[in-house]
Amino acid sequence: MKYVFLLLLLGWTPYLKGQSNITPDSVRPKMQWFSDAKLGIFIHWGIYAVKGVGESWSFHNKTISYPDYMQQLQGFTASAYDPDAWAALIKESGARYAVMTAKHHDGVALWNTRQNHYSVVKNTPAKRDLLLPFYKALDKYGIKRGIYFSLLDWSHRDYPAFTKDSNRYDIAADPKRWERFLQFDRAQMEELSHTFKPDLWWFDGDWEHSAAEWKAPAIRKMLLKDNPTTIINGRLQGYGDYETPEQNFPVTRPAFDWWELCMTINNNWGYQPQDTNWKTPYEIITIFADVISNGGNLLLDMGPKPDGSIPPPVVTLLQELGQWDKKYEKAIFNTVGGLPPGHFYGPTTLSKDSMSLYLFIPAKTHGEIMIKGLKNKIKSIREVGSNTSCDYKIVGKISWSPIPGLVYIQVPETVQDKYMTVLEVKLDSPLRLYRGKGGLK
Repeated sequence: MKYVFLLLLLGWTPYLKGQSNITPDSVRPKMQWFSDAKLGIFIHWGIYAVKGVGESWSFHNKTISYPDYMQQLQGFTASAYDPDAWAALIKESGARYAVMTAKHHDGVALWNTRQNHYSVVKNTPAKRDLLLPFYKALDKYGIKRGIYFSLLDWSHRDYPAFTKDSNRYDIAADPKRWERFLQFDRAQMEELSHTFKPDLWWFDGDWEHSAAEWKAPAIRKMLLKDNPTTIINGRLQGYGDYETPEQNFPVTRPAFDWWELCMTINNNWGYQPQDTNWKTPYEIITIFADVISNGGNLLLDMGPKPDGSIPPPVVTLLQELGQWDKKYEKAIFNTVGGLPPGHFYGPTTLSKDSMSLYLFIPAKTHGEIMIKGLKNKIKSIREVGSNTSCDYKIVGKISWSPIPGLVYIQVPETVQDKYMTVLEVKLDSPLRLYRGKGGLK
């Protein structure tokens, strides 16, 4: 009942976009770990890192020729690849799951696919399966396994599209050829499902065909038959479990029960040495706080080099994020989205029983902060990292009026975090808010 209360309080719409037979209640049990996780790490690693070009899109959009793009196979060595160090860094960041690009739109598989197609095992100096040791390392650190898989494959001879302005054939004119591609695609999905047993499937590339053409219901059925608790993202033409906005943060809270913002650390998904526009720890932390305040997850991307080493700025950022995550863990993980707009000028989260309200405050805030419309009595207000008590007072409360006063809180400078400070407001009962117009008729 407490979850129903919170959903109604926060204005969430109880449906999944574009799906009439996949209801939130039908997937809610398997989605709990995802809802609690809050943070995942996305990894775009492939041959595109050799020349530092756009992953797959560079040949599709003709900024590089297809032969020149595929020549990168010869430079993909993975010679410095240390999957245990990767997993340890992901653990240090605070992330609860990781998603690896098993195959991008260029069709190059990072595992030893049994299909007659490109793989790093058969076609690069790496000469080994790169997924298996990584997922074993994730298991060691208690991190959930996620697989990115491109439904489309611009390199496959039986896939229609090739470059942005050319196709190999028309599906309506050659349906048997399209069916051959679907059989190939499904075979690779089955390999991944059986071998790696992912907790989460992160599909991409669905936009070029309809759900009927992809046979999306059959894909979902196959994956769930293999693993009934696996989670599927929304890029399966309406047959996923959650939505995935990309790069751009939603200005208003999404109406979906579960959503995840995927975002790069600089401007590109894969490694590009010329791209040094790294986001700062403060920027990532404030974005992350906004995401969880709105009931979502952040999937933060990193692009390793072709030898498998991780750029130093990425390591530093994830370590800084991890220190902040550890300090404010109770306010971040295993929480739910916070207050509706208008009650507090900043991100907030709530404990699952809604007895604790967490306030996220930018670094070096001067003056008092304020909460509007809080009906509850306050038991205490403390800075989460240090457990230091914060003074507060109620302003504007009139004894004969049911309208609550304003809560003004003093945040000692001595406890303020260098990036973002978090306060815990302990309440006497589950959260109750005044949502009226201040006595106006």
